[in-house]
Amino acid sequence: MFLQLDDDGPRYLQLARALKQAILDGRCAPGSRLPATRTLSRELDISRNTALAAYAQLADEGLIDGRPGSGCYVAAFAATRKRSAAAAPAHTPARAIALSRRGRRMQQVYDRAIPGRQHRGLRYNLQYGLPMTNPQLASAWRSALNQAAAHVQTDYPDPQGLPELRVQVCEYLARRRGIAAAPDDVLIVNGTQQAFALAADVLLDAGDRLLLEDPHYQGARQVFAARGAVIRTCRVDGDGLVVDALPRDGRTRLAVVTPSHQFPTGAVLSLPRRMQLLDWAQQRRCWLIEDDYDGEFRFGARPLAALKSLDRAGRVLYVGSFSKVIFPALRLGYMVLPPGLRDAFVAAKWLTDRGSTAIEQSALALLIGSGAFERHLRRAANTLRARRAALLGALRRYAGDAVEVADSSAGMHILAWLPRTSHAQAQALVDMARARGVGIYLVAPYCHKPLRRPGLLLGYADLPPADLQAAVRLLAECLPRIAQS
Repeated sequence: MFLQLDDDGPRYLQLARALKQAILDGRCAPGSRLPATRTLSRELDISRNTALAAYAQLADEGLIDGRPGSGCYVAAFAATRKRSAAAAPAHTPARAIALSRRGRRMQQVYDRAIPGRQHRGLRYNLQYGLPMTNPQLASAWRSALNQAAAHVQTDYPDPQGLPELRVQVCEYLARRRGIAAAPDDVLIVNGTQQAFALAADVLLDAGDRLLLEDPHYQGARQVFAARGAVIRTCRVDGDGLVVDALPRDGRTRLAVVTPSHQFPTGAVLSLPRRMQLLDWAQQRRCWLIEDDYDGEFRFGARPLAALKSLDRAGRVLYVGSFSKVIFPALRLGYMVLPPGLRDAFVAAKWLTDRGSTAIEQSALALLIGSGAFERHLRRAANTLRARRAALLGALRRYAGDAVEVADSSAGMHILAWLPRTSHAQAQALVDMARARGVGIYLVAPYCHKPLRRPGLLLGYADLPPADLQAAVRLLAECLPRIAQS
């Protein structure tokens, strides 16, 4: 008989898979005798023990019967699928599969979920969120991982997070963000995206209203839209979210805000507006998610206290992430929860994944406790300050008044408006820059309502000053050509 081995794994498993496929395809009919193991070993140039092991595997699966003194036979009840010219295709086309409503929504938003895919491999990629390379941090992280692997318990971790990491998070937030939290208030999650997903599962039903800033982080919109939330937006100005423009009907269940560094404009929510926002949430029994995605990095301005530190009514869920400040491959973040929500969120986390990886949690606790993490933050802040200055200086020198940089004193990106450029010209600018090896990104995908003028979201964490200057010089060469188009 003809059998094709697939060169994947041990030979006996390859043979077992080939025989199983022959049986299921009907090439070996129920009750038919299989070749003797000596015959198979000779024809396939394998050992007889390999053939014996393959037959034993098929017997364990109930596909063949061994008869002493007679040989092996295909089981009488083995399923068959006779091949014919009109046979159905091996795989059902995607369009013919009936997904759930949530499955369809997830598929729809995923197609637009990775903004930097089209620019990978470019020499100068100004994508927001790319990691800043720090060899010292990489060395410290490897050391912490080795220590953690030597002593971490191998049982399932506490779904709320390892106690030692939750203690370190509380101490860190008290020092850096003015938040007084107890370890029992902290939930360790797999990044900000999981924090949003848990909030949607615990606090929203399909059809409930969610409020986002406009513009906003599209990852948040995608998570909540996939779960059926009805999304409303509120505009942003130079002082952050315009609280006076918030809906007054009391139908909003949850609002996601970035008060410390509005994404992507960079505006900081003023203290009066923070107090006004907390009053609005309390009066309407609305929950607030404070996404403090890069509050660690500020340049030339003292940070305001986190919104969570001002919350006296227990309406704020604080979300922080280590992905931006260490590296995106580390899928760990945390939530500081109001006591009344803690049990529900821990239950949702447990049902989702039984808890975040214990070894990385332990390593992160060691990294923070040793002081290496905050040393990294200080070095990173100095590096980012220099790169930000290089980008701003290059824009002034090469682009002049063709761009207007939004005022911002924090984070790892800037927003540059294009006052003399149409939206069509802005897209042409992206394409022309890409052809010259420069990856730039429009701000439009982060907006719910159409923009009056186009803008660029320019990240600078991943490129040294000289590369940033070279990238802007190439970008500036495209601007006159775009203006003539």
